[in-house]
Amino acid sequence: MNWHVEPHQFFHYEQTNVFLLFTLAGIDSVVTGAGTENLMFKHAQLETVKAGIVDPANGALPLHERIQRAIRALILEGVLTHGKALPASRALATSLNVSRDTIEAAYSRLHAEGFIERQTGKGSFVSASTRFLKSHTRQRQSAAKGREPKLSARGQVIYDSGGVREFALPRPLAPGIPETRLFPIPTWERLQRQILKEYRYQALEQSPPQGVTRLRRAIAEYVNLERGAHATPERILILTSSQQALALCSHVLMDNNESIVIEDPTYQGARKAFTAAGLNCIAVPLDDKGVCIDHLNSLTHPAKAIYLTPSHQYPTGVTLSLDRRLAVIDWANRQQAWIIEDDYDSEFHYEGKPMACVQGLDTSDRTIYIGTFTKSLFPGLRIAYMIVPEELVEPLTMARTLMDGHTASITQLTLAKFLEGGHFGAYVRMMRGVYVARRDKLASLIETFLSDFVTFTTPAGGMQMPCHLKEGILEGEVAVAARRAGVDMLGLTGLYAHDPTSTGFLMGFAAYTEQEMEEAVKKLAAIFRSR
Repeated sequence: MNWHVEPHQFFHYEQTNVFLLFTLAGIDSVVTGAGTENLMFKHAQLETVKAGIVDPANGALPLHERIQRAIRALILEGVLTHGKALPASRALATSLNVSRDTIEAAYSRLHAEGFIERQTGKGSFVSASTRFLKSHTRQRQSAAKGREPKLSARGQVIYDSGGVREFALPRPLAPGIPETRLFPIPTWERLQRQILKEYRYQALEQSPPQGVTRLRRAIAEYVNLERGAHATPERILILTSSQQALALCSHVLMDNNESIVIEDPTYQGARKAFTAAGLNCIAVPLDDKGVCIDHLNSLTHPAKAIYLTPSHQYPTGVTLSLDRRLAVIDWANRQQAWIIEDDYDSEFHYEGKPMACVQGLDTSDRTIYIGTFTKSLFPGLRIAYMIVPEELVEPLTMARTLMDGHTASITQLTLAKFLEGGHFGAYVRMMRGVYVARRDKLASLIETFLSDFVTFTTPAGGMQMPCHLKEGILEGEVAVAARRAGVDMLGLTGLYAHDPTSTGFLMGFAAYTEQEMEEAVKKLAAIFRSR
């Protein structure tokens, strides 16, 4: 903003739009040297318009755009009706203590938009084409009031699946959220500058829908070494999220009313994606070794796929044993079904080396491996990937182009350099130490303050801790009271397809300091004691 007002002038910057409203609407006003204390107006409806015009969100706009928007708002609201004369640019400029060029610029833009007409020798008038605006606005508000949305069957399933999460700063003890305050931003900035210098304008262009080759190559090297996968760059698709990967699998590999096997309980985002795609979810129970193979083999209804979280089962944290991994592969071969392996946070395994992924064990190549960097690095990165059988590369890539086209090239190339330079491995090792300390701290806090109310299992990996309520304590009541107190947890009941075997919560520990967790646990203790 280049407009400058001296202290002795009548109006401060924010007050200018108020005065403009009064002037344009033909409202009487009395102005004193003290400012706008004695402004008198007759139309109460201007209060609503005034509140919108002085919105600080417009503070970055040039003055002529603020004036233009103020006039346009008055026209749209019907305060200035068609045919009404606007003040001469010179007179309005004098009244507002701005240059005439500023008013002319505002009027010129309004004229170009069709809101006003300008007649040589006569002045500026509200355009005749705006005569229906006022009634149209009222009709639109009346028609929309109380109207129920008419959604497709799929849209209704998505809508019914739950409310929108709050994506502001995470509140303890929300699960599944990584720590971002320790991320090496200077390193990332340096690598991104190198990418821009190396690729220049090529880094600004659209990425291939499958993803840039350099990142796919870096991911293949990483997962083959660290996860025991069998991957090549040609069989990797770069996506924006693991949720997008689940949606692709649902729509490309299975038809409406076909079945997919899921764990019970399971990740709610996966079940919602499958249900929204019109699939029938067949829930198979778990035990301390993962999905129960006897139940899987006893299914009489054919299934096109099975969805697993074998590294750290969501939400129980159980690791699928080797013999059951092989049994799932055998089942998929017999059923000619796909295995969708969601390896969402395997980097954070705290006791020994993580088990080799199912994809690396599957010699029949029926496994689709999903990985993401939003857990291991930061959510704003928006990069995930799939390793898919060779025959699915082209169909899934084509389907991806219809969803969102591609992932940003600059981000992909920077991440590739982050992987190639060993920064990813170093960061994960550091955060593994941070997370295990926070996990142990949360376990200690629960034992000290909540042991009368919950039992818990210390997970061997992951970013959250399952806690089970003791008998007689209602999950819903505690959840509501906790949210009021600023503590956010995920209830276990909603993660079950069948009757839950227990009630309780997932308590996240990765994104919160020991002090933040202690304050949250003490609030929970007070809530439990007050019941």
